[in-house]
Amino acid sequence: MTAEGVEKIVRVACVQMEPEISATEKNVAVSVGRIKEAAAAGAQLIVLPELCNTGYVFRDRDEAMALAEPVPSGPTCDAWSAIAAKLSLHLVAGISERDGEDLFNSAVVIGPDGYLATYRKVHLWDKENLIFKPGNLGFPVVDTPVGKIGTFICYDTWFAESYRLCAVQGADIICLPTNWVPIPGQDPSREAMANILCMASAHTNGVFVAAADRVGEERGQPFIGQSLIVNHTGWPIGGPATYDEEEIIYADCNLHDARRHRVWNEYNRVLHDRRID
Repeated sequence: MTAEGVEKIVRVACVQMEPEISATEKNVAVSVGRIKEAAAAGAQLIVLPELCNTGYVFRDRDEAMALAEPVPSGPTCDAWSAIAAKLSLHLVAGISERDGEDLFNSAVVIGPDGYLATYRKVHLWDKENLIFKPGNLGFPVVDTPVGKIGTFICYDTWFAESYRLCAVQGADIICLPTNWVPIPGQDPSREAMANILCMASAHTNGVFVAAADRVGEERGQPFIGQSLIVNHTGWPIGGPATYDEEEIIYADCNLHDARRHRVWNEYNRVLHDRRID
């Protein structure tokens, strides 16, 4: 485990890809190829987009149910666990989860020794509400040899509580599988609102953020790319990626800084200074 006071440089990668709706076997194979590419570039912690095994725009709940898998016993988790073990890395990835008759928009955390945790999306976006149940597992933070990993998904970014609940549990880095869509009123000359939210939340909580978005258009829904990695002060250190190209972005993160620099000065510590009364 990463001990307090020990410097730990971790190469983080965010895979920006274009899943194909309903093509689970193909999508998983592509994701494994991207994981291998990132690992060859030295990545130790790799983040994949939201619902990257199935695609996002389901016609209806029946289609989503047919594509969803149990976690962690389904074939997608098996494939990701196998490559994580082979390459000795940690992985956070979005997956369509089936639990009995319930469906969840989920993310799994996987390490070299296998499955570690599941996060189920708490804040559902638009027609997700017709398909998925809101998450019921809280905001897990997993203590791993590369650091303390928190995770949530896409629209959760718009809620300050998501970051804060991970930060108060000691998260060093938030890994964020996402499928960002265009926001009304977005100034095309400015960074995406989602990027601004990641930067601001990293700063106000003293955590790194690694957001892996998808690109392309699916059943008429465009996605905006711009995956990025942000340091604990809120400034991008990897990306933002392009709007429309598949690519992998990287950053070397000293995750110990997430703990050390929550102390701003002699008198101020960003989490301690909260007035919870």
